[in-house]
Amino acid sequence: MNRILLAAYPKDYRTRQGQEVLGCLAEAYPGRSWPPPREVAALLSGGVQARARAVVEDTSRPWWLDGFHLTALVLAALALVPYLQDVWHWALRIDPTDHSVGFHHAGWFPWAQGPGTRTRSLPYGLLPLICLVALVRGKRWIALPASAAMLLVGSRIAGTTFFGDEGVVGVGYYGLGAPLRAEDLVLSGVLFLACTVLVAHRPSRLRRRSYGWLVPVAAAMFVAGFLHLTSTDPYVQRVQFAVEVAALTAAWVLTAAVGDYRWLVPVAAFTVVRGEAIVNQPYLSDSLPGNAVLLCLFLPIPLLAVTAQQHRKQSVRA
Repeated sequence: MNRILLAAYPKDYRTRQGQEVLGCLAEAYPGRSWPPPREVAALLSGGVQARARAVVEDTSRPWWLDGFHLTALVLAALALVPYLQDVWHWALRIDPTDHSVGFHHAGWFPWAQGPGTRTRSLPYGLLPLICLVALVRGKRWIALPASAAMLLVGSRIAGTTFFGDEGVVGVGYYGLGAPLRAEDLVLSGVLFLACTVLVAHRPSRLRRRSYGWLVPVAAAMFVAGFLHLTSTDPYVQRVQFAVEVAALTAAWVLTAAVGDYRWLVPVAAFTVVRGEAIVNQPYLSDSLPGNAVLLCLFLPIPLLAVTAQQHRKQSVRA
């Protein structure tokens, strides 16, 4: 089980010092397959910091390009959240039956039509999914048209025949998470802008992550396909906010470890997109104090900037 903890560290570190770490753990905690919780937390924290240092030490691309890449990844994942159930059921040809929200005006599948619906060819959720997979693999020329299609569908310039009205009218398929709908062009617009920057800066290759990063996405689709929860559920809103706070905290930990500004870029973009949605659609966080949510979202921007600046000053003095 100790080998699982080593996965938090970069591959080069595991190759050089993996056996040494395992030996130390076996010697310090004989007969135990898992160290105490405090040691687990220390190892995970060390792994996160080691990965952050490895990212910063890689000078094959400018830090701001990595920042825009991370921004596009975050926004593509955020856009996919409301449609996890939709894509899962489309792939498995599952009839949503009575679990859908606004069944009368959303375009469903040819095998799951309700009264007055218009048949659609594909679910809207495929667009952010394609964009996310392309960004994970560093395929900017695939991510750009996918984000452009999201912008066109949300603005209704391209009509709703192909993707139906899904995500454009009403709260979506089930509304799971539903931080943003397709018609909210702030999300798709910022995502398209980030992908455009990635395409425009062609001299540098984007960071390519393994397909293993898509395992959580597949797991989220599986779970979402069976929960049938809506964005107005207080439990969903609180869990979603907890995940967001954890992600923002992780960005601060990474920034504090190396004093790099690249994590500030996706945090700023996420804050603007999510904050705009909450201001215009207060029901997205009505189970939590609205001002407190906005404060927690916007506070990390100056906090990360100050943390990075202080770390750099200390490095110069040292």
